[in-house]
Amino acid sequence: MAWLDHIRACNAHDITRFRPFIVERRHVGWVRADIAGLLSGFPAVFRVDDDAVRLAPRLDTVEARSAAVDGVCRTLTMEEGWPRLRGERYRVAPRWGEAALLTIDRGLASVFGVRAYGVHVNGVVEDEGGLKLWIARRADDREVAPGKLDNLIAGGQPAHLALMDNLVKEAAEEAAVPEALARTARPAGAIAYCLEDEWGLKPDTMFVFDLALPADFVPRNTDGEIESFALMPIAEVAARARDGDAFKFNVNLVILDFLIRRGVLAPDSEPDYVDIVRGLRQGW
Repeated sequence: MAWLDHIRACNAHDITRFRPFIVERRHVGWVRADIAGLLSGFPAVFRVDDDAVRLAPRLDTVEARSAAVDGVCRTLTMEEGWPRLRGERYRVAPRWGEAALLTIDRGLASVFGVRAYGVHVNGVVEDEGGLKLWIARRADDREVAPGKLDNLIAGGQPAHLALMDNLVKEAAEEAAVPEALARTARPAGAIAYCLEDEWGLKPDTMFVFDLALPADFVPRNTDGEIESFALMPIAEVAARARDGDAFKFNVNLVILDFLIRRGVLAPDSEPDYVDIVRGLRQGW
């Protein structure tokens, strides 16, 4: 495989199958045509026509919108087998940093095609042996990408937490990283992709952090999501990410971004370099 194959896989979608999802005259997501048909059965909440799906204007507060959408989704989860609800809320807004117009359950993000956010942390060790990354292996019972390799720390961004507070929480749960150490993680940019899944559209943004770890630190999972950890030389990480599907699909992009930033992947040696750099942000 080539690096561009991983970028293309994370951006496979057909936008003509979707209608804009509009809240308060703001475009916040995308709804597939068959899902729009189901939502049209709830006219007190959704106004559905050929060009868009809109929330009813009478729903004029965050709380009212969230409660109304929740009610419809609970009904359709029972009647139509919609995705399992996760019990974790995501903010719905036109862009990062703007006030939320409503919140929805994490399990329904792709149903409404709303942009979801998350944190991904590279666990970095530099010693006499060179540059290395701590790599996690996901437990076999994970709903998404069971048994695949992953970043040391990663998680979706819930509505009630600041980004760094979420990083600290995930670091404790996934790798037993002490809070003081976790807070030394440095922001290193963001990666965006847009993928069509079973239920709809996933326009996702991953905020990337680098966490420098002492040579004697050994991660330990505390929430059951990770089966094991391995400290890998950067050349091995690059080869395993580039040449197959050992990693969770979006983690390939985080690794690729790290390789570029650290100069492991260079324009003199990678003919697709410009397209790769552009591709890591094409999902905006």
